[in-house]
Amino acid sequence: MDRCQYRVGFSQIKINHKDVEKNIEKIEKITKENSFDILVFPELSTTGYYFDNRKDLKKISFQKDDEIFDTLEKLCKDGFKNIVFGFSEKDGEKIYNSSMMITFEGKRFVYRKTHLFFKEKNLFDSGDTGFFVVKLKNIKVGMMICFDWFFPESARTLALKGAQLILHPSNLVMPYCQDAMITRSIENRVFSITSNRIGREGGYNFTGKSQIVSFDGKIIHRAKSLTEEVFITDIDLEKAKNKKINEMNDLFKDRRGEYYVC
Repeated sequence: MDRCQYRVGFSQIKINHKDVEKNIEKIEKITKENSFDILVFPELSTTGYYFDNRKDLKKISFQKDDEIFDTLEKLCKDGFKNIVFGFSEKDGEKIYNSSMMITFEGKRFVYRKTHLFFKEKNLFDSGDTGFFVVKLKNIKVGMMICFDWFFPESARTLALKGAQLILHPSNLVMPYCQDAMITRSIENRVFSITSNRIGREGGYNFTGKSQIVSFDGKIIHRAKSLTEEVFITDIDLEKAKNKKINEMNDLFKDRRGEYYVC
């Protein structure tokens, strides 16, 4: 991975509700059959989204080091690949809506969703990891999950910490997130990958339209609404290090933090 061009992509899939083994087998198959450096799967892609209560959800929740993820770890190490996927994480009595990154070195990093959406608050505990970046050789990437997009501070925090690429597993139901992520990329001059699911579950219609957005806000590719798709392309992540808008304006150097309210 010592280069500027990286093969990155998303896997827009239909998720089998409550069938963890089948969902993980699907993730394993896609990981094995495709060539990439970084691939992003949707939010809660191991379990599905809708649950009546925490008790049912906890039964199919896992810790990051559980052996159910060992095959994925091996695939990443053997193929020199990095993947991100959403899962329901248990930690004692707590349950988190989390995303796991398994790296080409076999390391596992977990981000716990900061901003819970709607009835997720009845199921999950508020995430406590905060936003962080992971260094993969000579690049830096960060994770956020679905509704985190609604808060500009999410992407800005990752960008200020050095993220060149934001990995965004999602189960999107509102119609305007995809366009909002264009703004998130522009206002931070970072690449972003939103991996959404398709289908219907518990009264929710998921919007698909997974996408990769360039640091300058251009849509590199956007999937359709109703079909599964794996899309992978080459991007130059070095471009996200340049925060100059023109010869006199630098996105971060021009910030006036003393006038902002947090």
